[in-house]
Amino acid sequence: MSYAPYTTAQTTALRNGVMSQVYAWMTAGLLVTGAVASFVAGSEALVNLIFGNPFMFIGLFIVQIVAVIGLSAGINRLSPAAAMAIFIGYAALNGLTFSAIFLAYTTASIASTFFVTAGTFGVMSLYGYTTKRDLSGIGNFAIMALIGLLIASVVNMFLRNEAIYWILTYAGVLIFVALTAWDTQKIKQLAASVTDETSAGRVAVLGALTLYLDFINLFLYLLRILGVRRD
Repeated sequence: MSYAPYTTAQTTALRNGVMSQVYAWMTAGLLVTGAVASFVAGSEALVNLIFGNPFMFIGLFIVQIVAVIGLSAGINRLSPAAAMAIFIGYAALNGLTFSAIFLAYTTASIASTFFVTAGTFGVMSLYGYTTKRDLSGIGNFAIMALIGLLIASVVNMFLRNEAIYWILTYAGVLIFVALTAWDTQKIKQLAASVTDETSAGRVAVLGALTLYLDFINLFLYLLRILGVRRD
């Protein structure tokens, strides 16, 4: 069965709706992660299952990495529905390991840090969406800085140097602030190239995953600074 091509007006409306879908799915992912994390933290049995067995925790971490890589690499081969299911599944898996946050920090400090993160993310995403400036240079620098951050973080796991820890923490905040703006601009450019509902759905899920990761990482680094640990 063949379908009539989209009119110019329909294509424009489709492209304009992609960003709304991106933010909607990103928000859904965050809600799933938060709900699962809160539920697990309130169950002693689940906490012991996940954190009492290092192989379980490492296994969950590996599955999360595989899910992100698989979704990013295979997005063009997946239907939008399948891609959305994988994304929500990944968000739920994230919630299992993120339950550690509710065990380590007070609920009030988690909530306040979340709102600070949301405000910072919102401002930078809006900037990335509206600016006429090409942010690719900033984005490429942020990617290189992120690689350095990851390497330095692994090294400091052995050094346990507090000064390095805080330098990396503030660097992480700056890196993901920059990435939020750049990624938003990239997603906007991808949205401008969609030609049908399938491509629009794929861009929406990939964009949601990208901004979800930016938000989560920004939140984690800000929580190091603003979070209040439980006694």
